[in-house]
Amino acid sequence: MKRSTLFLLLAAILLILPVPGQAQTKKQQLQLIESLQHRIDSLQQAYDSLYNEYQMLTAPANDTDGDILVDDDIENLIEYNSDNIDSLLNLYYIQKQIDVNDFDVSTLELDSLTSNIPDEVYIERLKKMNSFIPVQFNKAVKNAIIRYTERMPMATARIIGLSTYYMPLFEEIFDEYGLPKELKAMAVIESALNPRAVSRARAKGMWQFMYNTGKIYGLEMTSYVDERFDPLTSCRAAARLLKDSYMVFGDWSLAIASYNCGAGNVSKAIRRSGGKTDFWEIYNYLPRETRGYIPAFIAALYTLNYYPEHGIVPTQISLPAHVDTFHVDKMLHFQQISDNIGIPMETLRDLNPQYLHDIIPGTEHTYVLNLPHQYTLAYVDLQDSIYRYKDSVFFNAVAVQKIKETGGSDGQRVIHKVKNGETLSSIASKHHTTVAKIKQWNGLKGNTIRVGQRLYIYGSAGNSSGQTSTKTTTQKSGNSGTSTSTASSGDASYYTVKSGDTLGGIAKKTGVPLNTIYKLNGLNAKSVIRPGMKIRTK
Repeated sequence: MKRSTLFLLLAAILLILPVPGQAQTKKQQLQLIESLQHRIDSLQQAYDSLYNEYQMLTAPANDTDGDILVDDDIENLIEYNSDNIDSLLNLYYIQKQIDVNDFDVSTLELDSLTSNIPDEVYIERLKKMNSFIPVQFNKAVKNAIIRYTERMPMATARIIGLSTYYMPLFEEIFDEYGLPKELKAMAVIESALNPRAVSRARAKGMWQFMYNTGKIYGLEMTSYVDERFDPLTSCRAAARLLKDSYMVFGDWSLAIASYNCGAGNVSKAIRRSGGKTDFWEIYNYLPRETRGYIPAFIAALYTLNYYPEHGIVPTQISLPAHVDTFHVDKMLHFQQISDNIGIPMETLRDLNPQYLHDIIPGTEHTYVLNLPHQYTLAYVDLQDSIYRYKDSVFFNAVAVQKIKETGGSDGQRVIHKVKNGETLSSIASKHHTTVAKIKQWNGLKGNTIRVGQRLYIYGSAGNSSGQTSTKTTTQKSGNSGTSTSTASSGDASYYTVKSGDTLGGIAKKTGVPLNTIYKLNGLNAKSVIRPGMKIRTK
């Protein structure tokens, strides 16, 4: 049975189910219809999840390239037709259909694409954009434009559809900071406008912040909240970062490039070029991915302006006409809201993606809840009942402990495909976690793994290095005089465990109190460490 056929069958079954209670007014009837539609969407989501699990379990065992796949990046194979398309056009489904890897800029330099459109047309259109940020036309820019407009028109159509919602919001934020509105196009390159995006380097959200950089720019990342997934809050952080970068380089192309590879790499490229300060003059001295970043930025700007000329029709997306915000100062679960006022869980997640476990931890401090305006009155009227509803179920000690064990702000799952020569220890080191946790997450009893096997990984919150590169240094321990290998990442430092190391020995080597090492790494006196693991020391 085709997936689309099954989807329509489920829809038909739901639509003929008896509805509890008789609607007395047209408004109530419309609300019931909307509720049924949301139930259909929820069933489709559950089906997609099971189907993806089936695809992963039945994948060929010889797929050994070792790439890490993010759940939300797995291709959604829904078949489209005029009967089912309207029910799919919400943020969740559109974002899930976009493969972020299609927008990988590291391969642009290797492209050699052709188009029936003369170069003179591209050049004239770029001039007419009158961009505050200088744009240039060359082979790399042309390749990027062709890729967006001709090689992946369906994906671009979805992004243009999403842009109608997000871009005005981003423009307003950049305007608040006195920055060029054209910077909004960076979100297309970073995440294809997917707030749930997680890169292989563990950068997260629509603006792809690494953990330490997010901390520096004020983003909250806890067991319950990760503001990197909030498009607007992370956009404000990106605005502050870009403003700082522009103060350093005095050039927007270089500031944008530094967002990708870090200010240190841009400064190094400037030095190697003999002091040149133009992006295209330091082009060959930059990392390969960054060489494609500015061409992709120009292409994204071009596409946002000229998609109609390429016959691209934006995907229409169902979005709330107006969103109201509420301050939450108690523990609140999305299910409490959904069950009481009928709003779909996925709508709550779309409008509040920063809450990792569908929980707003209002007891820590006041948080914001976004709701479509049509649910505002019901939420206000039932607020006390909503907070009391099954609170002992959602917030009991076992449920809270389970959340803490999923890895905090990096609790989103990724899938690691085992490569030849890898062990559980080396994989744990790569993901800054422990062998015990990997075995627990995957139900492994022994240490045997096979090439091509897929392992679920939930990363540690403190493992990422930030937008800037990680620098490895050799330090002399003041007590022992021995060399210790540490990695400095922003304000954090890590020690790589060697054979024979103990936590007490590491504390002595690094001069960091043992209790501090326990606290920084979530360890205790009974914790087991293995060679290759990274131990945070600062």
